[in-house]
Amino acid sequence: MSKYVVMTDSACDLPQDLADKHHIDIICFKIALDGEGYTERVDFTPEQFSQMLREAKGLPTTSQVTQFEFFDKFEEYDRAGVEELLYISINSAGSGTNAAAHRAAEEFREAHPDSPMKITIVDSHSYSIVYGSQAVEAAKMLADGKTMDEVVAYLDDMFARLEVILGAYTLKIIRKSGRVSAAAAIAGDLLGIRPIFTLIDGESKVIKKARGDKMVLSSVVNEMKARMEPGTPYWVGFADRKYEAEYVAACEKALGYPPAGSIHLGSAVCANTGPDAAGVLYQGSKRER
Repeated sequence: MSKYVVMTDSACDLPQDLADKHHIDIICFKIALDGEGYTERVDFTPEQFSQMLREAKGLPTTSQVTQFEFFDKFEEYDRAGVEELLYISINSAGSGTNAAAHRAAEEFREAHPDSPMKITIVDSHSYSIVYGSQAVEAAKMLADGKTMDEVVAYLDDMFARLEVILGAYTLKIIRKSGRVSAAAAIAGDLLGIRPIFTLIDGESKVIKKARGDKMVLSSVVNEMKARMEPGTPYWVGFADRKYEAEYVAACEKALGYPPAGSIHLGSAVCANTGPDAAGVLYQGSKRER
């Protein structure tokens, strides 16, 4: 069996214990907030980032992983004797990181034409545990002796099925970002309007407006139940741990079985929704691209 490695980036929100268990290498994004620079997973935990957002005066900005960082990684694994490297990336339409990985792969092939290492890059077309969970599945498949072609076919199929529904409990960050007008956001907060979003193929869309905090959870769960393929695994994600238990319980009650896991959303999602959001990842019907 050839030596292989699975790589992804820190927007995958994969808990570190799972990454370590399945030997998944996570390359980390740089974040700037209120004039300070940070590295995700190094300088703060997801919980700490949520608190940073609550106290921030401005909006966070994320720097893509650079071509040079990828090139250094590729050379490192080549020296270690890796023959097949799989990188599962953040949505290419929302980040230049995927393109940087492709440029680095081309540079690596030019610099090392005799290297036997094959680099495969898969675009998740999404964020968070949508592709973090699938990095785990890819690692399992490779460990079981599946070929890289079989793994890529599986990933392409799953990324055309997986969806996210999120509920935002405040419009503060969304208002600052300009995604809705300041006037509309302030009015929404005053009236207790809570937007329910889908995140599908990298695009967010408001599908419902819940009135009051108590209606957010039921709206999210009901929408998931209506859209998901029965019996398939799902995950719960939250920007504040106070939402975890109620979301897990409500989902299990509605579906009859518990989630595959629950995770704290990282900076890629929270920078857009704010520190008061929660939602679900699930498998829907296959979409045509």
